[in-house]
Amino acid sequence: MIEFYNVSVNLGRRQVLNSISLEIKKGDFYYLIGKTGAGKTTLLRLIYMDLMPDSGNLVVDRFNSARIRRHQIPLLRRKVGVIFQDFKLLPDRTVFENVAFALQVIGARSYDIKNKVPAALTRVGLYHKRYRMPHHLSGGEQQRVAIARTLVSEPFILLADEPTGNLDPDAAGDIMGLLENINRSGTAVMMATHNYDIIRQKPHRTIILDRGKVRIVGPGEVSLG
Repeated sequence: MIEFYNVSVNLGRRQVLNSISLEIKKGDFYYLIGKTGAGKTTLLRLIYMDLMPDSGNLVVDRFNSARIRRHQIPLLRRKVGVIFQDFKLLPDRTVFENVAFALQVIGARSYDIKNKVPAALTRVGLYHKRYRMPHHLSGGEQQRVAIARTLVSEPFILLADEPTGNLDPDAAGDIMGLLENINRSGTAVMMATHNYDIIRQKPHRTIILDRGKVRIVGPGEVSLG
């Protein structure tokens, strides 16, 4: 599904990733950890091709970083869901409109929007708040809207960049439960995080980034200090 082949990335004079090879399969769940600046966000950006390797290549579904054309990148991104720490909701649109926007920008039919948006909001437990504005929601609810916005496009992988970073422990636990439910339905999840309490409480395989290299350990095997 996703394969890295000897991928290296330099940002300025600093080598962030050094000839890494990695495979992510359908239904995998990985945490992605490392010190600040280790390259977690860089690795995620490579998957949705917001950044290209300086050497090596990666394959995401049928798209190869060495051959993809600029006009094909939006097609790739329809298959890759991305959520961030700061939610990135449109403040002047309702919950329903925020989720619908993801379909509108790709030219989806009104019929599909009418059916897919309620289904996605039901899946994250927010259908009853579909007409609320984002500022009327808690942080955890706003993150659920962001997740629903990715789900309407039916991605094969969900990339989560510090999704619980702005949330209290209870809300963070709720978001983790939701991500695990999404994963059990067959969607792969890769979650970059500094929240080691969550890794302890909900263990999954973990990719450790250190000095440009990757190491993968099994659930519960990562040493968190």
